[in-house]
Amino acid sequence: MAKRPNTRKTREHIHHENEGENNVRSLFGWSPLGNDEEERRDQRFLRHVKPRSDGQENLMKAIDNSPLIVAIGPAGTGKTYLAVSKAVEALESGQVSRIILSRPAVEAGESLGYLPGHVEDKLGPYLRPLLDALSDRLSPKRLKMLMSEGIIEIAPVGFMRGRTLNNAFVVIDEAQNCTYGQLKMLLTRLGWNSTMVVTGDPHQTDLLPEMSGLAQIANQLEQVEDVAVVRLEAKDIVRHPLVASMLKVL
Repeated sequence: MAKRPNTRKTREHIHHENEGENNVRSLFGWSPLGNDEEERRDQRFLRHVKPRSDGQENLMKAIDNSPLIVAIGPAGTGKTYLAVSKAVEALESGQVSRIILSRPAVEAGESLGYLPGHVEDKLGPYLRPLLDALSDRLSPKRLKMLMSEGIIEIAPVGFMRGRTLNNAFVVIDEAQNCTYGQLKMLLTRLGWNSTMVVTGDPHQTDLLPEMSGLAQIANQLEQVEDVAVVRLEAKDIVRHPLVASMLKVL
């Protein structure tokens, strides 16, 4: 009589192999429309957000009243979150027909070439923070549908050249990592019936200080009518209180 194979060990071996593959996939194989989003529980989210500081209130009012807003401030002041929340509100109320989120893919001492996969796979980790903000405002199921239909688009800055963004809510995140020329190109993408919010912190640029164009752009745009420049401060930080204390000395 033949000896039966040890099916238990075989199953454990396959389980460990799959576990390793899933870990690698979760690290490098990021996709905004991936299967991991389908496994999350669909749920209801708050329709509106409320400001938690005077600076945040000024930012939200500026978004309501101006077609172009530049929000400058330290990390944790809610610049990106509030901009994305306002974008979702505008889309849900029918004020705009699409949301376009963009941020620069800046290499912080490492080359993009070392990441496996195609261009989309390499850029995925750089765009993930925008998707996280969206996921907090929309259910995973609805977010997946809107992205698959092109109603919500997340793209690196380099993909924005030559476009005219009409009837859209545009958020340019991490703008401190854009050069003056890149920001000028992005600002001139603004089309009819559109709102553009540019966020960033000039003190946290990954470029050489003289290469970042955000501070210069903000100073120049303060002279332009219908452009709102909102400067958030350490008192507007809504993360752990230690963050504000650290930024005072760092």
